[in-house]
Amino acid sequence: MRVSVIGCGHLGIPHAAAMAELGHEVIGVDVDQAKVDRLNAGECPIYETGLPELLERHTASGRLRFTTDIREAAQFAELHFVGVGTPIDADGRSYDTAQVFGAIRALAPHLKRACTIVGKSTVTVGTTAQVTALAQRLAPAGTDVEVVWNPEFLREGHAVEDTLRPDRLIAGVTSAEGEKAIRAVYAGILDAGVPLFVCDPQTAELAKGAANTFLGLKISYINAVADMCAAAGGDISKIVDILGIDPRIGAAGMRPGIGYGGGCLPKDVRAFTASARQLGADQAAALLIAAEQINESRTDTAMGLILRAMGERPLHGARVTVLGAAFKPGTNDVRESPALALAQALHQAGGVVTVHDPQAVATAMMRNPELDYSSDLPTALDGAELVVLATEWPEYQQANPQELVDNPARPLLVDCRTTLDPEPWRAAGWTVHQLGRPGK
Repeated sequence: MRVSVIGCGHLGIPHAAAMAELGHEVIGVDVDQAKVDRLNAGECPIYETGLPELLERHTASGRLRFTTDIREAAQFAELHFVGVGTPIDADGRSYDTAQVFGAIRALAPHLKRACTIVGKSTVTVGTTAQVTALAQRLAPAGTDVEVVWNPEFLREGHAVEDTLRPDRLIAGVTSAEGEKAIRAVYAGILDAGVPLFVCDPQTAELAKGAANTFLGLKISYINAVADMCAAAGGDISKIVDILGIDPRIGAAGMRPGIGYGGGCLPKDVRAFTASARQLGADQAAALLIAAEQINESRTDTAMGLILRAMGERPLHGARVTVLGAAFKPGTNDVRESPALALAQALHQAGGVVTVHDPQAVATAMMRNPELDYSSDLPTALDGAELVVLATEWPEYQQANPQELVDNPARPLLVDCRTTLDPEPWRAAGWTVHQLGRPGK
């Protein structure tokens, strides 16, 4: 098929590259000419595992190209994915859908033949109906323009994998033609056995928020239990193993740490909470608010652990290395990053903070320029008195603690993601503290 992807960010770029990988001819649309030029040169402005290689391969083959001219996309494609941003609104609760409606206002007047618009952005319930009315009113093709809502369930850091091999697809449709278009564009994925849930648009719109909010609840729950472990002297890692073996619960997504972040999960929980209130589901809203409050308190919890680990040593003036800036491994996205929030808190407490990250130094530096940064791990650790693991990159889990610092007086290590096996570090002379686990 001939496909356009409108919006070239953390959602749109991986989606466009993956559609080309599936064999479609793809044109990506963005308003930023500099970004479009980089993309057409095969250069990826964001980091996602496997994405640079995919982008380079398909821009070179001619199957994937980018433009700022939405008229060109309208004339070229028979199916248009809309993957623009929907940040949280000024009220801090609902989605700002201005970019979605802006994309439709730009695209629809150039739609002169039957086609399908497929919404990928996360939106408030009722958006599909509004988009459909607007598109069909503005488009010369009128009611021959179908609108389907197809929410994404991408994990940042795994966006390519999750687009090509998702665990499910959802299509919120109002007609057989809309369903037919979805089945055609995703034929290669569906043929591999991936289930497609066909439903009404309202269900599709709610599904994304429900899924992300449940993940947020799960993370906040295990973080609350980790706090109980810290108070009682218990071991949260053992509790996760005990709970995780229950098939009704499962251990996936239940790792204690400094909370969830990124461009999706925090805003989706806030917006879903707001939807619960608007729908009059007050008890549901109370449950979701509690999950938000637990997540928002995680920086304070981590700071408490760090101060206890430091003992009588002052944090003010101490040389601190924070391992990780991205909100999770596999991406350079630092939006609402718990790692950067913790680094900032350490800085404000008087620590001399250096942040290391395998991929996100440049993006973190733009967001928090007051911190020091290093892309070289030994350099970042040089002279450190306190090392704080804040993002669970495999580079840190696979590091040899014997080789990381030359100083025989090993620094104090505080693992705020509870992902390291502490024994090799302790054997190498490090003092290790972890959230929800006894320190030594």
